[in-house]
Amino acid sequence: MSVLPKSCSPVATAIPQFILNEKVIMSEDKEKQAEAASPFLEEKAFKSRTVLVFGTINDKLAAEVSKRLIALSAESNEPITLLVSSPGGHVESGDVIHDMIRFINAPVHVVGTGWVGSAAVNVFLAVPKELRVCLPNTRFLIHQPSGGAGGQATDIAIQAREIVKIRERIAALIAKESGQTLERVTNDIERDYWMSAVEAKEYGLVSRIIVQQNELDA
Repeated sequence: MSVLPKSCSPVATAIPQFILNEKVIMSEDKEKQAEAASPFLEEKAFKSRTVLVFGTINDKLAAEVSKRLIALSAESNEPITLLVSSPGGHVESGDVIHDMIRFINAPVHVVGTGWVGSAAVNVFLAVPKELRVCLPNTRFLIHQPSGGAGGQATDIAIQAREIVKIRERIAALIAKESGQTLERVTNDIERDYWMSAVEAKEYGLVSRIIVQQNELDA
């Protein structure tokens, strides 16, 4: 009597296949649930005039946020709430969101939560101080831009000059919007400069620390 090797056993092959099929079905169900929930959440976010800047700031996020800001501003001139929780990211992508906030007609209230760092601070500072608030556990990080210069010596020199220009522009923005002197800000951003919500308020980045949504209108 011949004996099938374990690798050819019907039981040995059926169980993994069953588990695989079950995982595929579960994955498809989760995707369908996410797709079903997405339009509902999108509609609620639009009606509440709320835009999220969460995660790393890049060109895709900048495009998405810009589209939402333009659409909401076209809908009405009622205030828009922009929630920011981001470690930063691409400087120019942050500049896009910053400029778009100032470009649209509808006023924007910016709320910091989680942490607001690097390029996200540029976004945060796009509105007047009285429209900048944060939640109690928010942390802020300001620092000079960093970049990996490579290539020929001439290219490295060009990149270095551009980084200096960006650093000067960031320092000037923080100084103007916080009320701190340019000299102090320039010194502070030489290294990572962390601030709690209370320290950010004292520094001038934030006007108020709020706990509940209804405090936005206070």
